[in-house]
Amino acid sequence: MNLEGKHIAVLKGGSGSERDVSLATGAGVENALRSLGAEVTGVDVRGPDFELPAGTEIAFLAIHGTFGEDGQVQEILEERGVAYTGDGVAESRIAFDKIESKKKFDEHFVTTPEWEIISAGHRPSMSLPFVIKAPREGSTVGVYIVKDEAELERALTDGSRYDERLLVEKFIPARELTIGVLGEHVLPILEIIPKGGFYDFANKYPFLNPSAGGAAQHICPAPIPQKQTREIQDLALRAYRSLGLKVYARVDILLPEAGASTVLEINTIPGMTEASLLPEAAAAAGISYPQLCARIIELSAAARRSRCG
Repeated sequence: MNLEGKHIAVLKGGSGSERDVSLATGAGVENALRSLGAEVTGVDVRGPDFELPAGTEIAFLAIHGTFGEDGQVQEILEERGVAYTGDGVAESRIAFDKIESKKKFDEHFVTTPEWEIISAGHRPSMSLPFVIKAPREGSTVGVYIVKDEAELERALTDGSRYDERLLVEKFIPARELTIGVLGEHVLPILEIIPKGGFYDFANKYPFLNPSAGGAAQHICPAPIPQKQTREIQDLALRAYRSLGLKVYARVDILLPEAGASTVLEINTIPGMTEASLLPEAAAAAGISYPQLCARIIELSAAARRSRCG
């Protein structure tokens, strides 16, 4: 797609827990789009009253988590008649909400860990170990792995700060995989091996807090037999389709030592920072960072034409 002279506003920041990551993503996207000849303006979004530069032809959404992936900014842009990247309002809302996503996975027979919903402060009915998750946060914010009774009370108390309802998932020891999807094209599988603990915020974004000692090894393509690779990629695509997605996303999957691979969640505005997974997987498929940004814009335009009839 030719972006020469195209006026693009990169919306970044936001007011949620992933603001710093979003600012880093936005800076990377801005540089990539400028390298393709686009006229780019970064817009630090702190609330619904943000202003776009005159002549904006499309808004590239780089806001992670709340107000970025949850359909709010998409709805505002729809009302203003401004084109934007990524999927629409309804699809974004469902994908961002881990509980609503689980319902769609079950409805479409997409394998996902056993789960239940609890009210904040209430004890789960499933047996230990399990994972307690705030359903509308990203980047592992509000995620607690509970392996014994001593950890349960703190997880319930901390989790209740984020939402009145919490998602509880059966804990599955497994390899951590993530699969990018562009349109209907599935990227190579990337395996994540955290330096310590699990793939939490510190391990995902060590450049934000070097003193925390976080990091993770990324292997792409993941060393998985070819037949199993195809099965996992097919599972990722089925999960993506189950939420009605058409533009792009990153699907997080667990691969147990024994048993079938299983879908955790889907990110509709995945990170595009120096440490991010989607650009790394795209590079393994021969797609450069600027090409990835251009492809996202192209797919978004096609999806918008489809939504508008």
